[in-house]
Amino acid sequence: MLAYTYIERGRFALLEKPRPELQDDGDAIVRVTLSSICTSDLHIKHGSVPRAVPGITVGHEMVGVVEKAGAGVSTVKPGDRVTVNVETFCGKCYFCRHGWVNNCTHPYGGWALGCRIDGGQAEYVRVPMADQGLDKIPEGVSDRQALFVGDILATGYWAADISWIGPEDTVLILGGGPTGLCTLQCVLLRGPRRVILCEKEPGRRAFVEAHYPEVLTVGPEEAEAFVAAHSDHGGADVVLEVAGGEDTFILAWKCARPNAVVTVVALYDRPQILPLPDMYGKNLTFRTGGVDGCNCARTLELIAQGKLDTTPLITHTYPLSRIEEAYDLFEGRRNGVIKVAVTGPS
Repeated sequence: MLAYTYIERGRFALLEKPRPELQDDGDAIVRVTLSSICTSDLHIKHGSVPRAVPGITVGHEMVGVVEKAGAGVSTVKPGDRVTVNVETFCGKCYFCRHGWVNNCTHPYGGWALGCRIDGGQAEYVRVPMADQGLDKIPEGVSDRQALFVGDILATGYWAADISWIGPEDTVLILGGGPTGLCTLQCVLLRGPRRVILCEKEPGRRAFVEAHYPEVLTVGPEEAEAFVAAHSDHGGADVVLEVAGGEDTFILAWKCARPNAVVTVVALYDRPQILPLPDMYGKNLTFRTGGVDGCNCARTLELIAQGKLDTTPLITHTYPLSRIEEAYDLFEGRRNGVIKVAVTGPS
């Protein structure tokens, strides 16, 4: 089968590999019908994810059809259409029982697919602990509608969930990329008084203005003054940092009012500085880290109900055989690209 593979720092390649087989009773084999490229894949390519293993098939954002299921799998069966969770988790350890599945203590726990074990930019993928890692796609929900459920939509839902957003709040989202746009949709579900999205690229701001006219937009240079002018207490009540840019962490806490919540879900290329003397007295609450992707069934329900729709984010589609072109487009941010869908075998 074709599989896009991490060769070495700075180099991926499309290779022929054997189809995966069941290795454990809890495994499932999924025929990948649609996958996508994530910025985290670029982080692997450029060496920003030290735990990524050379030789693995990349890709952690996918949907497909169950081909085989181990004897211990009870929630899905061959023929089921499913979303694949970015994280693998046992559902039984201390962290899983508290909903902190990103920190699952199983050897495959957390982000494994497309990082530490073979992922889904391929024709087939093995999903360990499939009872937790796969969710059935509801009748009437297309592959394109469900594509982002296991990764960036899971991140957006989790980010909004941990940010304690109330109806009187002004919420600032830093970043209008794919994860930022998923976060925006999930924030709007919570009904805050006002939402501001900060994004440096005019094209992405225009996308937000066209699809979410109730949302205010601003560039980073004007953000601090703009947020202060459009909030009731000198800054945002909640800030969600989804951009991971050079100065966006600093911008996040500067735009926050005293006693605000600052939620950081961005993945940075380098360490960030927490200048405590400069922010002393703001009494901020920081909530940080990688997604706990355990609400995929809920987001699928919301999609089926018409309350979430991420299909406008898919701006380009390529077959797996042309995935190198897709990566070049996505990494170069050309032709208005937001997300690229990659089709698998029919």
